[in-house]
Amino acid sequence: MDTALTLTTDMKLVLGLVGFTMVMFLFERIRADVVALVVLVLLGLSGLVEPEELFNGFSGNAVISIIATMILGAGLDRTGALNRLAGWLLRRAHGVEQRLLLLTSAVAGINSSIMQNPSVMALYMPVAARLSSRTGLTLPRLLLPIACAIVMGGGLTMVGNSPLILLNDLLIAANSNLPSGAATIEPLKMFAPLPIGLALLAASLAYFHFFGDKRLRDEDGKGATPARTQSYFAKAYGIDGDVYELTVTADSPLVGMSLGEAEALHNAPLLLALKSDNESRLAPPADTRIWVGSVLGAMGPRQQVSDFAQNHFLRLSSRLRNFGDLFNPSRAGISEAVVPATSKFIGKNGRDLQLRKQMGLSLLAINRDKAVLRENVRDVALRAGDMLVFHSIWTDLAVAAESKDLVVVTDYPKGEQRPHKFKIAMTIFAISMLLALSSRLPVSIALMTGVAGMLIAGVLNIDEAYAAINWKTVFLMACLIPLGWAMDSSGAAAWVAGHTIERLPTGTPVWLLEILVGIFTTAFSLVISHVGATIVTVPLAINLALAAGGNPVAFALIVALSASNNFMTASNPVISMITGPAGYTSKELWKIGGPLSLIYTVVIVAMINLLY
Repeated sequence: MDTALTLTTDMKLVLGLVGFTMVMFLFERIRADVVALVVLVLLGLSGLVEPEELFNGFSGNAVISIIATMILGAGLDRTGALNRLAGWLLRRAHGVEQRLLLLTSAVAGINSSIMQNPSVMALYMPVAARLSSRTGLTLPRLLLPIACAIVMGGGLTMVGNSPLILLNDLLIAANSNLPSGAATIEPLKMFAPLPIGLALLAASLAYFHFFGDKRLRDEDGKGATPARTQSYFAKAYGIDGDVYELTVTADSPLVGMSLGEAEALHNAPLLLALKSDNESRLAPPADTRIWVGSVLGAMGPRQQVSDFAQNHFLRLSSRLRNFGDLFNPSRAGISEAVVPATSKFIGKNGRDLQLRKQMGLSLLAINRDKAVLRENVRDVALRAGDMLVFHSIWTDLAVAAESKDLVVVTDYPKGEQRPHKFKIAMTIFAISMLLALSSRLPVSIALMTGVAGMLIAGVLNIDEAYAAINWKTVFLMACLIPLGWAMDSSGAAAWVAGHTIERLPTGTPVWLLEILVGIFTTAFSLVISHVGATIVTVPLAINLALAAGGNPVAFALIVALSASNNFMTASNPVISMITGPAGYTSKELWKIGGPLSLIYTVVIVAMINLLY
């Protein structure tokens, strides 16, 4: 390879765009998917990518495969497969905590080989809550080992996570820019990374079994169990007391007030329900008016509710004549939900979102960075990782959870489940996996066959399939893919690789280069997401391998696996989902995730050298 490659205008433009992407992702002033769209448009305007190829990322195998895995995961969830799994795990563990931890993490890791990592984490949070409520295991001891196993398990197959799904498309694209005489790079088979994934999963399980779990236990058993019990919410959020009925008399100053105004009164209890004009409803909108004869469902300590009733001329009754059905635990209750990094709720407050009016959810408290916010919660702007405490009817909660703007942690009676479709769903899923294995068909077609099967068999309806797709992930990937092509076709990747080799001491062993590539990709993924890091670094790694006489496929695979090597920060969507529920601080995550990250790099380089 010619290392004396001159820096052209096109190369400067591409490297400038990579720098721009990194800066925008780092400062997070603009959403990642919007940045990706801007990069795509700039690639088109500058002519770095041909207009007819610019939008090919949207129809690429990688993007179609990601969409299919999201829908297939939703199909399995609808049939209650994971509820069965929680029961099975409890039976198998026989009450032994360490065994339960090991089994749950291992099964979650295996699940993530066929589904998107954030989707698996979203499915396992209620499972973890259920296990936690029935055993002595606290959520902090359960969630981090499960999250790390899910990230590790993504390396078991070529559809386990976004970087691996992308890899084959990037390898095929690299062929058109290989130097003369270089062998054509073949795409990898469905289970090509399986031995590496198994080694990673085993390393994660061993790490938490012998080392990590002790550290988590030292953290003072914070983050109790979100069982559906008054005691947990009383302890964690100060939400205690029973529900009382308050009837509004003609003398009450509340007459004519809106519910929001009544709630803002000094020492008011939580107002969770309202009956007026013979209509009872939970989570009434804040602008609903209170009239003579209206009945309020108030929750709080008896003394507080009694004082409020006396001061505002309300008749107190501890018997629920009007709201008995509404407050039945099988119909409604208190729940916790996390705001994921992809949520549209970020930056908005409860008042803007009109949670009660639009979704039927009463926001009671917010748990943020170990601090519980109870005062004026409806005016607090929400952040990623916030844990929200709601009171609602379970069916309303299920509808809200489908939007993917909230991940419900509490195990609650779900919306429409289709357990009778369980066997059909599993059969369809198995067939699509076998088709993907056959290697006669591209993985995207095999997975879409499974999607079509689930829709025809009624496991999912088409609206549920659309709702299962995380469009932010799809756009981020489809818009950044052409940046990787431009890195390759402009020669920018070859230029950077050539200059890197020149600066290294002569005779640097290939394995050391591989470790450096792994660490560089990991650092890059902390800044520009695992998808961005894969797209930018794979062309670099391939050119570096060619310059150093290494195997381009081995180097590219190290990049795709290292892009997910982040157990320390919320830029990994799986980690961002668990920090709120378990109350981890960034210091704890670095203390436990940092060593695991180094183990990850050593394992993948060692395994790839054995295999390639």
